[in-house]
Formats: sequence, C-alpha cells, structure tokens
Amino acid sequence: MNVFHGGDGRHLEMTNGGTAVFVDVLMLAVSALARAPWDFRFAALLTLQDQNVMGRGVVGFGLAELEWGDTPQERAAAKGFLLRVLDLALSRHRWEELTYEPARVEGYLRTYRSMVEEFDPESATAGTSVLPGPDEAAMASCVRHRVLDALPFWEACVFCTAGV
Repeated sequence: MNVFHGGDGRHLEMTNGGTAVFVDVLMLAVSALARAPWDFRFAALLTLQDQNVMGRGVVGFGLAELEWGDTPQERAAAKGFLLRVLDLALSRHRWEELTYEPARVEGYLRTYRSMVEEFDPESATAGTSVLPGPDEAAMASCVRHRVLDALPFWEACVFCTAGV
C-alpha cells in the first residue's frame, strides 16, 4: 500500500493502481497550474511517486514532510497552490485524454483535499523535507503528453513510463 499522510494522524492509503491514477490526474492539474518555484518543486515530488520507476507499493509522503516556506505568506501560497491543483483535478481536467476510466479517484482527491485543507503548514517538521530542491524542480515538459516530466531525475513523464 502507498500512503499519503496528512495531519493529526489522517492518511490516504491506496492500492498501486489507485496511486497510479491519483498521480496521473494530479500531474495533469499541476502541469496546468505551476508558475512559482514551489509549484515546480511539488511537481517534481509528484514525479517521484511514479511506481513504474520507484517500485510498487513504496511511494507516498506526508504533508508535514514538505518544506512549505519560511514566511506565513509563502506557506499560504504553497497550500493555496496545492488546493487549486486538487480542485482542478476534481473538475476532471483533461481526464478525457486518459486511456482508462479513473475509477475511485474522485474519492481519493476529495479525501486528500480535506487533509490538505485541514493541515497547518506551520506544523511541518523542520529539516526533514521530501520536497525536491530548487535545482531539482520539474521544469521540463513532455511534448507528447503535455505534462511536466521527471527531469532531472529521469527523462520521462508518468505517462511515458507507463507506456501510454
């Protein structure tokens, strides 16, 4: 099982297939909205949830493990971005391009959105960030799939590694 942790012991546990769908729809949304450096770093973190590269059943991260920013404004901007990504994914942004029906993903997205909304970035654990650094931000785009890819980690997007 892959686990994404929120605050206060809340978590979202998904099967390998559920996680793949969750990451796919989030990549479609994050790629459309990323503008600021933190956004591209979060996109890079999503690419690291690609089980075709990282392995099945071993991905996930906790909201408390993210580096949300140093100031209240930075933390609010990062949280706002993540909520906008989830809202765009919930609007079924580009789902018609998927080669499958994303069953159950709406429930996963709603649960995760609730976890993010309730999470206080001020409670993040200092010094333990899983968020890739600025030099590892996902700035390149996969021309074929029109999403951010995993550079500098590997030369493919989540759809390319899935063979889509």
